[in-house]
Amino acid sequence: MTTIVVLGTDTDVGKTVFAAGLTAALGASYWKPVQSGLEGDTDSQTVQRLAGLPDARVLPEAYRLNSPLSPHRSAEIDGVEIDPDRLVPPQVEGSLVIEGAGGVLVPLTRKTLFADVIAGWGLPAVLVGRTALGAINHALLSIEALRARGVPLLGVAFAGEEIADTQRTIAEMGKIRQLGRLPVLDPLDPQTLQAAFADAFDTGEFRA
Repeated sequence: MTTIVVLGTDTDVGKTVFAAGLTAALGASYWKPVQSGLEGDTDSQTVQRLAGLPDARVLPEAYRLNSPLSPHRSAEIDGVEIDPDRLVPPQVEGSLVIEGAGGVLVPLTRKTLFADVIAGWGLPAVLVGRTALGAINHALLSIEALRARGVPLLGVAFAGEEIADTQRTIAEMGKIRQLGRLPVLDPLDPQTLQAAFADAFDTGEFRA
């Protein structure tokens, strides 16, 4: 069975929507280790809705923090200290999709970056990046940071409007496989996401 970590080049790049599509496509369970910000739907609730998951396939977060800030700061405000040793991928039947928090170098504490925890897992990762202005810089920096830590990258998945040269440049200069691109969906619901994901991605690419 497959366990994949979904990471973003930045916050709000579309990785939660991508994670929902991937979870549904693989028939997987979903885990968000650290949730920062509890107002409105959490990422777990969004993925559950968009992927049509039963409660049993949405695993509880290790940390639920109130403020929509970097986890280290949100934890400080809540009077909590994140223990990186608690962030151990759970054992599940079947496949598992794990979604990161923010960008790859987001701090969990003032001494530990999320990328360092991911590196300890030794699991394959997918990097989700936008296609808009700034995408090349953010993607190449993220790729470099992950590879420096030995994180195995399956490829990059784009989210947004097609900008062919940006996508090509990231793939070529980052020496990384393009997995596909999830377009902006309106409406965004389980049906439109499932159809768009099936059209944009080959599920077999995530089982390598």
